Amino acid sequence: MDSRYRDRWITCTDDSLRIRAYYFPWGSKAIPYAAIRGVRRVELGFLTGRGRIWGTAHPRYWASLDPERPRKSIGLVLDLGRFVRPFITPDDPDTVAAVIREHTGLSPEGGEGGRGPLM
Repeated sequence: MDSRYRDRWITCTDDSLRIRAYYFPWGSKAIPYAAIRGVRRVELGFLTGRGRIWGTAHPRYWASLDPERPRKSIGLVLDLGRFVRPFITPDDPDTVAAVIREHTGLSPEGGEGGRGPLM
Protein backbone atom coordinates (compact mmCIF):
# COMPACT_ATOMS: atom_id res chain seq x y z
CA MET A 1 0.00 0.00 0.00
CA ASP A 2 1.67 3.17 -1.22
CA SER A 3 0.65 6.23 0.80
CA ARG A 4 0.52 9.85 -0.34
CA TYR A 5 -0.01 11.06 3.23
CA ARG A 6 0.22 9.33 6.60
CA ASP A 7 -0.07 10.31 10.23
CA ARG A 8 -1.06 8.20 13.24
CA TRP A 9 -4.78 8.15 12.38
CA ILE A 10 -5.15 9.08 8.69
CA THR A 11 -3.60 7.54 5.58
CA CYS A 12 -4.18 8.65 1.99
CA THR A 13 -3.40 5.77 -0.36
CA ASP A 14 -3.59 5.69 -4.13
CA ASP A 15 -7.23 4.51 -4.03
CA SER A 16 -8.74 5.50 -0.68
CA LEU A 17 -8.65 7.50 2.52
CA ARG A 18 -8.13 5.23 5.53
CA ILE A 19 -9.16 6.29 9.02
CA ARG A 20 -7.79 4.29 11.96
CA ALA A 21 -10.01 3.86 15.03
CA TYR A 22 -13.16 5.08 13.30
CA TYR A 23 -15.39 2.32 14.66
CA PHE A 24 -15.65 1.03 18.23
CA PRO A 25 -13.48 -0.34 19.65
CA TRP A 26 -10.66 0.14 17.13
CA GLY A 27 -12.05 -0.63 13.67
CA SER A 28 -10.71 1.26 10.69
CA LYS A 29 -12.71 2.75 7.83
CA ALA A 30 -11.55 2.86 4.21
CA ILE A 31 -13.30 5.43 2.04
CA PRO A 32 -12.70 5.11 -1.71
CA TYR A 33 -12.05 8.53 -3.23
CA ALA A 34 -14.90 7.88 -5.68
CA ALA A 35 -17.33 7.88 -2.69
CA ILE A 36 -16.30 11.37 -1.54
CA ARG A 37 -18.68 14.07 -2.82
CA GLY A 38 -17.23 16.95 -0.86
CA VAL A 39 -14.62 17.98 1.70
CA ARG A 40 -15.06 21.00 3.95
CA ARG A 41 -12.31 22.58 6.02
CA VAL A 42 -13.63 23.83 9.39
CA GLU A 43 -12.26 25.72 12.37
CA LEU A 44 -12.46 23.87 15.68
CA GLY A 45 -13.79 25.33 18.91
CA PHE A 46 -14.52 23.64 22.23
CA LEU A 47 -18.12 22.82 21.26
CA THR A 48 -17.37 22.50 17.56
CA GLY A 49 -15.03 19.52 17.53
CA ARG A 50 -12.02 20.41 19.66
CA GLY A 51 -13.59 19.10 22.86
CA ARG A 52 -14.46 15.66 21.43
CA ILE A 53 -11.72 13.08 20.91
CA TRP A 54 -14.05 10.37 19.56
CA GLY A 55 -17.70 9.96 18.65
CA THR A 56 -20.37 12.64 18.60
CA ALA A 57 -23.24 14.38 20.33
CA HIS A 58 -24.64 15.30 16.89
CA PRO A 59 -26.17 12.40 14.92
CA ARG A 60 -25.08 13.85 11.55
CA TYR A 61 -21.30 13.76 12.22
CA TRP A 62 -18.89 11.13 13.51
CA ALA A 63 -15.47 12.08 14.85
CA SER A 64 -12.80 9.43 14.45
CA LEU A 65 -10.49 8.86 17.41
CA ASP A 66 -7.85 11.58 17.80
CA PRO A 67 -6.53 12.17 21.34
CA GLU A 68 -4.62 15.20 20.00
CA ARG A 69 -7.78 16.94 18.69
CA PRO A 70 -8.00 19.38 21.66
CA ARG A 71 -4.65 20.83 20.51
CA LYS A 72 -5.72 21.21 16.86
CA SER A 73 -7.52 24.12 15.22
CA ILE A 74 -8.61 22.73 11.82
CA GLY A 75 -10.69 19.69 10.85
CA LEU A 76 -12.22 18.20 7.71
CA VAL A 77 -15.83 17.12 7.21
CA LEU A 78 -16.32 14.56 4.44
CA ASP A 79 -19.56 14.41 2.46
CA LEU A 80 -20.17 10.83 1.35
CA GLY A 81 -23.76 11.41 0.26
CA ARG A 82 -25.05 9.71 3.41
CA PHE A 83 -26.67 11.00 6.59
CA VAL A 84 -23.53 10.64 8.73
CA ARG A 85 -20.47 12.62 7.68
CA PRO A 86 -17.00 11.62 8.91
CA PHE A 87 -15.19 14.35 10.83
CA ILE A 88 -11.39 13.99 10.82
CA THR A 89 -8.50 16.04 12.15
CA PRO A 90 -5.34 15.05 10.29
CA ASP A 91 -2.01 16.52 11.41
CA ASP A 92 -1.82 18.29 8.02
CA PRO A 93 -5.42 18.99 6.92
CA ASP A 94 -4.38 21.08 3.90
CA THR A 95 -2.39 18.18 2.43
CA VAL A 96 -5.20 15.68 3.04
CA ALA A 97 -7.76 18.03 1.44
CA ALA A 98 -5.43 18.51 -1.54
CA VAL A 99 -4.98 14.74 -1.99
CA ILE A 100 -8.76 14.21 -1.82
CA ARG A 101 -9.39 16.97 -4.35
CA GLU A 102 -6.69 15.60 -6.65
CA HIS A 103 -8.30 12.13 -6.65
CA THR A 104 -11.92 13.30 -6.85
CA GLY A 105 -11.69 16.34 -9.10
CA LEU A 106 -13.49 18.48 -6.49
CA SER A 107 -12.77 22.18 -6.68
CA PRO A 108 -11.60 24.11 -3.63
CA GLU A 109 -14.44 26.63 -3.93
CA GLY A 110 -17.30 26.18 -1.50
CA GLY A 111 -15.43 23.79 0.76
CA GLU A 112 -13.45 26.22 2.86
CA GLY A 113 -14.06 28.02 6.10
CA GLY A 114 -16.75 28.04 8.71
CA ARG A 115 -17.02 26.62 12.18
CA GLY A 116 -17.04 22.92 12.83
CA PRO A 117 -20.27 21.10 13.69
CA LEU A 118 -21.57 21.08 17.27
CA MET A 119 -20.21 17.85 18.67
